[in-house]
Amino acid sequence: MIRILACVLALTGTTVNAETLKVAVTTSFHNSGLSDILLPAIAEDTGIEVQLLVVGTGQALRLGEAGDVDAILVHSRAAEEAFVANGFGTHRREIMYNDFVFIGPNADPANVSEATSATDALTRIAQAKAIFVSRGDDSGTHKKELSLWDAADVAHSGDWYRPVGAGMGAALNTAVGMDAYIMADRASWLNFGNKADLALLFSGDPVLFNQYAYIPVDPNLHTHVNNGAAMALEGWLTGAHAAALIDGYTINGETLFTFNADKGS
Repeated sequence: MIRILACVLALTGTTVNAETLKVAVTTSFHNSGLSDILLPAIAEDTGIEVQLLVVGTGQALRLGEAGDVDAILVHSRAAEEAFVANGFGTHRREIMYNDFVFIGPNADPANVSEATSATDALTRIAQAKAIFVSRGDDSGTHKKELSLWDAADVAHSGDWYRPVGAGMGAALNTAVGMDAYIMADRASWLNFGNKADLALLFSGDPVLFNQYAYIPVDPNLHTHVNNGAAMALEGWLTGAHAAALIDGYTINGETLFTFNADKGS
């Protein structure tokens, strides 16, 4: 059985006849705090009781493939498109985006704050052999990190490279404990309460764009999935109320996500 990395979160306050919908979502989405804003509104507007299975993107895709959830909300486009092409999902719908950022010690021994690109940031870390914490969990964040190492054409091995096989929050806590560098999504970093001596050192490279997409599991493959409720949730996630909540969600005046569900993809 696939191990769930976090407890299922169930909403309260729904109607007696509410439909239940199981959605696998990324740890970065949950750690951002946005789910706490969206889920009560979904219940109130639609009567759908959403149960979140909080996992990495890779595990979310596997849950979808097995028909263990009705839909997924993830952030790794190539893997998402393969999921749909292989018949596990009906279609892919973009919902919102933010970006990835590089976090590290304020002392910045690798001079990441002086980097000119994401690959330059990683090259500096590798050359300095500064401790770098990797999610190491086949999540969307991990997939992006690996693609950036490949683009930098720099070996990421040795005692300085520390894959932890954990979600975004746990990985950030590990980086704090090691006074290490880490790549995170901006929303999780802004909502992270244990920053200690770490700081955001580099961002802004277009390659760090981070798109989130919603995919209903194909009912032709798994007839038991609740496709009606999955489609109803998609309608809500791409509507005006969701747009206002997503764009309006800020921490200390900083926006965590930008709504962009203006068309199918």
